[in-house]
Amino acid sequence: MGIQLGPLLETRKIKLEELSGQSVAIDGYNVLYQFLTSIRQADGTLLTDSKGRVTSHLSGILFRFSNLVENGLKICLVFDGKPPALKMDVLEVRRQRKLKAQVEWEAAIEAGDMETARTKAQQTTRLDATMIQESKELLNLLGIPWVQAPSEGEAQVAHLLSTGKVDYGASQDFDTVLFGASKLVRNLTLSGRRKLPKQQKWVEVTPEIIEVAKSLETLNLNREQLVDVAILMGTDFNQGIDGIGPKKGLKLLQECGNAEKALEKIGKRIENLEEIRSLFLDHPVEDFTPEWEFPDVESTISFLCENYSFNKPRVEKALDKYVQEKSIARQLTLGDF
Repeated sequence: MGIQLGPLLETRKIKLEELSGQSVAIDGYNVLYQFLTSIRQADGTLLTDSKGRVTSHLSGILFRFSNLVENGLKICLVFDGKPPALKMDVLEVRRQRKLKAQVEWEAAIEAGDMETARTKAQQTTRLDATMIQESKELLNLLGIPWVQAPSEGEAQVAHLLSTGKVDYGASQDFDTVLFGASKLVRNLTLSGRRKLPKQQKWVEVTPEIIEVAKSLETLNLNREQLVDVAILMGTDFNQGIDGIGPKKGLKLLQECGNAEKALEKIGKRIENLEEIRSLFLDHPVEDFTPEWEFPDVESTISFLCENYSFNKPRVEKALDKYVQEKSIARQLTLGDF
């Protein structure tokens, strides 16, 4: 998602342990793209099994989620459904961008430029139906609940929050806030040292919470007005107005109160304004209550090691974290009873 709302939103860095005992709905497509982008070999190629099938997404689910579970988080995944018709233009732009990056990656490989090759390879990332199905199967084996949203997954995450089904939402995309998420965590599965592109420098990436209510109070806006700021800037559903970024969009809404008056002031027009706004404010969602189960250890080992050539000792070590945390949770429940 390209909405650059970061400068307008207040964040608070946290330690992962602070989320212990909390339930978190994770934007599934967002995190799987993250795994496919970051879990790669030196030349940028994805991890594959002995048959050449991509396994980066499965590796991310097993190993990175095990760290969350070990820290006491109860996670569930939310997958996107059918995209809104107004999103088709931006999806085509992304497709063309990936095709261009594919050509540039191949050129970098031929030139022996591994740094550029890795960067361009990350830009070619595609999440296909097979990967999604494999991910859901692994989640089932690990006892991690998931839900298929009717449309945008971020809206479903926000709905789970607003109905009290989870304590937090997690996504890198700021549009989750526009859909109504009140407690959003970023960098949940990205914590650790990360190398800056084309530089011999590393930065520390830590989880952070978006302070939505505090941000809106500071900005002197309500959620509907923040949505209007985003629409003026441009969203997945519209191009926006040239020259309007976070600061100018904020100023216009503070002065005018809504997008209609702001557009009138600058002499511009946005087609389908009310439809775009309603996609954020009244998006279709699924009624879903997550339930966490004990992991099926033997079936998980069989699924990953026999089907996809995973290293058995590494898989068993990761599974120990799932089993240990689930056993502790079960003991606490029985003790409370």
